Amino acid sequence: MKFIVSSTYLLKQLQVLNGVINSNNTLPILDNFLFELNNNELKVSASDLETTMTATLEIESQSVGSVAVPAKLLLETLKTFPEQPLTFTVEDNNTVEISSNSGKYALAYAAGDEFPKAVSLDDPSSTIVPAEVLATAISKTIFAAGNDDLRPVMSGVFFQFSPQGLIFVATDAHKLVKYARTDVTASQVADFIMPKKPLNILKGILAASNAEVTIEYNDANATFTFDNYVLTCRLIDGKYPNYEAVIPKENPNKLLISRTQFFSSVRRVAIFSNKTTHQIRLKIAGTELNISAEDIDYSNKAEERLTCDYQGDDMQIGFNSRFLTEMLTNLQSDEIMLEMSLPNRAGILTPVDGLDEGETVTMLVMPVMLNN
Repeated sequence: MKFIVSSTYLLKQLQVLNGVINSNNTLPILDNFLFELNNNELKVSASDLETTMTATLEIESQSVGSVAVPAKLLLETLKTFPEQPLTFTVEDNNTVEISSNSGKYALAYAAGDEFPKAVSLDDPSSTIVPAEVLATAISKTIFAAGNDDLRPVMSGVFFQFSPQGLIFVATDAHKLVKYARTDVTASQVADFIMPKKPLNILKGILAASNAEVTIEYNDANATFTFDNYVLTCRLIDGKYPNYEAVIPKENPNKLLISRTQFFSSVRRVAIFSNKTTHQIRLKIAGTELNISAEDIDYSNKAEERLTCDYQGDDMQIGFNSRFLTEMLTNLQSDEIMLEMSLPNRAGILTPVDGLDEGETVTMLVMPVMLNN
């Protein structure tokens, strides 16, 4: 078994797949890349049992076969090569020999058939989504997903597909993000919960791609196919909480403000807030927004005044500044709307401009109790 491949091309593909490999695997075989050779086509796979990703590479070869090659060793070696053709030869003494312009390197390999096979989905439903839409949906929601092992359903992103459009939701019970598109639709109604790890891998590759992504899914697994990649992952089992019930419908108090101005004020004032609660206070009256924070233990406090466009009753409401800054970082608009009903009900952040046709982003942040 022998093939020739460009060093930088191989490195680029392997660096993408390396995101799947865990640093401490229970099965030693999972520390390897699986190379499956079929003449001019090389399929390279990486897996952590939950997620499996495969890239198909075009190479020069007349051989067929499969071997599992140590991932870390191979990546470290490839990073040091300038662009050049490398020849991989599988020798009889259980090593793969790599020949470059300057030398030869031998890596011990494992048998390819020891590598776990990717799940194949029986009779899946499928939807096609443009890569940039999926990349935006992931980056707009994933930061709001929880990290609580006791509530695994909230540690992923909820995908909701229907003929009316696509909805992506993430929440950790303190903040919630709902990203919806009506310009991309699915043929039938379906929903599933995607874990964070495969989404982070997808987010990284899709941002630079302009392909169509075919998403196939059943009750247990989902497969994403685009360009020369296939990613299959196990879905999070369980029922997602009814997020619509949490979003307050009646919000008579509406605050319109420049996002960058609000963002830099919140960031500055938050430095002076209590280090455990991160609490900041918004006091709105007329066209004036007063943002303040105080850390009584250390006598630190800060206060800023901004002019804003406000319709509603004068009110004071407290928020965790970390949640607010995360949300404001993930919005790209020039102006934002903060809608509120009562100081103990969630506030809703929405971008006023900069959205595509058929695109809506709703961010919800729970208030914190103000200690007057």
